[in-house]
Amino acid sequence: MAEPRTPEKLLTAKPPVFHHNSHSPNASLQLPSPIITRRTRTASTSARALENPVVTGVVKSFSRTKGHGFITPHAGGEDVFCHVSDIEGEYVPMPGDEVKYRLCAIPPKYEKHQAVHVQISNLTPEVHHKWEEPFFSGSSPAK
Repeated sequence: MAEPRTPEKLLTAKPPVFHHNSHSPNASLQLPSPIITRRTRTASTSARALENPVVTGVVKSFSRTKGHGFITPHAGGEDVFCHVSDIEGEYVPMPGDEVKYRLCAIPPKYEKHQAVHVQISNLTPEVHHKWEEPFFSGSSPAK
């Protein structure tokens, strides 16, 4: 028989952590849960993020369809999660792009960080797409 779901039990339960598909090259990366977007971030959290210094890194992966990616910091350490709502500028990031960003602590324990105010500072030579361009999941649009 299932244990009753009392408010006390719900408050002590750990939030789920979602893992990438194990067949993905980024299988070891974890998505924060809940994902904090620019829209859901509190004003105080945003203000604290703006107090943090600007740091640099390289885009490890970014999926426009999933709405997130990861940045490898130049200073080393764990890869940093980046949500699509925190990308500033007209181009969709691609792996290898150099970026500058600020770190924002992720609740509930504020032990991990995500990249906010992300700006591409050096584009890779590949063709970059603008956000307003239609997105096609295949290799080329239908004619």
